[in-house]
Parts: sequence; structure tokens; C-alpha cells
Amino acid sequence: MSYPFLDKVRVIESSAFIAAPLAGLTLSQFGADVIRIDMIGGGIDYARMPLAPSGRSLYWTGLNKEKRSIAIDIHQPRGRELVQQLVTAPGDGGGILLTNVGVPWLSHANLAALREDLISCTIQGNFDGSTAVDYTVNCATGYPFVQGLGEAPVSSTHETPVNSAFPAWDACCAYQAALAVTCAVMARRATGTGAELKLALSDVAFSMLSHLGIMTEAEVLEREREPIGNFIYGAFGRDFVTRDGKRVMVAGISAGQWKALVGACELGEAIAELSARLGHDLTDESHRYEAREAIAALMEPWFAARSYEEIAQRFDAQRVCWGPYRNVRELLREDGRVGANNPLYQRIRTEGVGDHWATGTPVRAEGLTRGELRPAALLGQHTDEVLSSVLGLDGAAVGKLHDAGIVAGPQADPTVRR
Repeated sequence: MSYPFLDKVRVIESSAFIAAPLAGLTLSQFGADVIRIDMIGGGIDYARMPLAPSGRSLYWTGLNKEKRSIAIDIHQPRGRELVQQLVTAPGDGGGILLTNVGVPWLSHANLAALREDLISCTIQGNFDGSTAVDYTVNCATGYPFVQGLGEAPVSSTHETPVNSAFPAWDACCAYQAALAVTCAVMARRATGTGAELKLALSDVAFSMLSHLGIMTEAEVLEREREPIGNFIYGAFGRDFVTRDGKRVMVAGISAGQWKALVGACELGEAIAELSARLGHDLTDESHRYEAREAIAALMEPWFAARSYEEIAQRFDAQRVCWGPYRNVRELLREDGRVGANNPLYQRIRTEGVGDHWATGTPVRAEGLTRGELRPAALLGQHTDEVLSSVLGLDGAAVGKLHDAGIVAGPQADPTVRR
């Protein structure tokens, strides 16, 4: 547990893939007891790439740190009944379900009949309940076209939009869901009433288009944004290559950032001449955006004539807003924001994975310290513990459930089922 803000709050999570598990992880990092309902042998994302040599998923273990796991055969009626009992078990902090599994027996109506103040949060693809994932939502946001046009497939005569490798809408949805659950818990404490929360991945994405003015731009101004590659929209910023072949990103969004960048690159006179020639006031960020190609043409030779180390020292000394391009292994080796220098990071040992860096919540608060991170559980690692502590079952009753194949765990072998 990182922070005890949600201490004594118990969340039952029945989920797969990114948005719902990340929401559960976020709640657990703020102190909630998050109990995963896992399929015996693993669910549909349990073996998702990348995999450790043992066969254990680094993806799954990354998203499911800080949680307890109970392995249940939900295909059996008694298994489903156990899940319903766990969700609706008594206690001020209980009665909370987080899921992206739309099955009738986990519906809010069915569970609220067992516990009136139930809080349920269901993450969906689309608001009408139809299927969508981050990749099928992102393609409709317009962002791939703004990102830039890649090479066309051999079979196509058209240039293709560039998709983002980062599942941004899953992440945004996860944090919205965690916030919604937290607000519902606060409201229940004040009023005694529960809440049925539904959150569609596409609604999260499209609402962000509205918040950032992109949707209104298309409707009111009747225009689409042009492909800009690595330029920053609405100001000046772009990537450049140094003399020794390294690539850096610079940003001149605010007046201060722009002044620092121009000064560090010793281009004040050249920029003034460009401003006069183009008739643009380059102290204005929108004018810098319009002149971005010309500004970049002035800066490219400056970067190409200098080494990365020289540029880094100069930029840091003059407080330029910039950053190097790094792959993840370089990030781990070279970036002081990652690893032992940053209290966000801890070394943990995950069974079937080994020793590695892991993070709790990035939120910092005065007077609070992050607790020791718990690695992802083995499937069913907490089955007996949860059945005893939450449902009050004794050893004999738990043993019968094991004998009947309704529950299992812990899984001793970290190798995933093939």
C-alpha cells in the first residue's frame, strides 16, 4: 500500500486488459484492498506479451501489483455465487465492484438486490455496450492523421495515418474510473446510498477532443488539423539531430521557453531577421507555429554542428525546455529521474520474473511516505485468506470448495498455462 487515503475500502475487481486493471491498481496505491477475481489457470490476458523466460506475463504482473488474488471457477454456479458474496459482503468499506466484464450475474441490479448501497463501476467499449478497445477508438479521434502520414502499404495507393503505440485512452479511462469510484465512496459515506457507474472508453476519448477544443475546431471552424509529425501544435517545438547522431526534442511554448531556446542557440539576430521577412511576431506562440518550418531550418544546422554533450550542458545551464530521445533500456541506464535517485521507484521481486524496478503512485504528499510495494500475486495466492477474512468461511468449508474445483490456489508454478 502506498498511501492510506482509502484505508478500509475493499474493491472486488473482475477485469482484463488495461483500463479496469489499471483503475484497480490506482485504487490500491491509495490504500484500498483490491481483490482480483481470477480464473483458475488465468484469464484471457494472463499470458499477454511480453513474457519472462518462465512464461509469466510482464504485462499482467505490472498491472496487477498491490492486489490480492482469489482464483474461482466462475463457470460453476457456486463460483459465481462466491463472487457475488464477495462483492456484497458486509462492512462499511465493502460493496464495491470494478469490472469490464459485462455479464448479467454481475449486473448492478442483481448485486444491489443483495446489498442496497452497492457501488459498481463498469468500463465499457462504447456507451451502447458494443465492443471497442483503445486501438479501435483512437483511430476515430483524428490523432493518427495529425501524428503524420506513414508509408503506404504495398497494396494501397494512399498514405496511412500513424497510430500511437501508447494506449492513451485506456490510461485516461482508468484514472477516470478510479476517481469516480473514490467520489462514489465519499458520497456513500455522507448519504448511505450506492451508485451505478458506467464509463465508456470511446466517451473518454471523445470528451477529451471536446476539452482540448479539437472537436469544436472541426465543427465551428470547419477544418481538420494537418499532419505535423514531431512539431508541437500551436507553438514551436520539434526534434533535432546532433552532430554525433543523437536526437533531442525542444519546446518553445511559453515566452520564457522560447527566449531560452533562441538564446542558447545564439539565434536572436537570425530570428529577428526571419520575423521581419515573414511579417510574423515570433514572440507570439501562434506565429511561431505558422513559421515552424522556417524556424526549424534555422535551428537544424546549429544542432548538426554540435555534440549532444555540448548541447545538453548549454541547454541545462540556460534552462531550455528539452529532452533526449531514449529507448527504455537507455532510460533505465542514463536518466536520473528513473531508479534509485527517485523515491517513486523500488526494487521488488516478482515470482517468475525476478528482481526489477517498480513504481507506486507518482503522487507526493507532505508527511506521507510510500510503503513497500507488493509484487503481483500468483493466481489464487490469497484464496483461502479472502474466503476466511471476507466471507468468514472456516477451513473445512474452504477445503470443500477446493475439492470441488470451485476455487484454487496458490499457483505454485509461475509458468503460465499454454
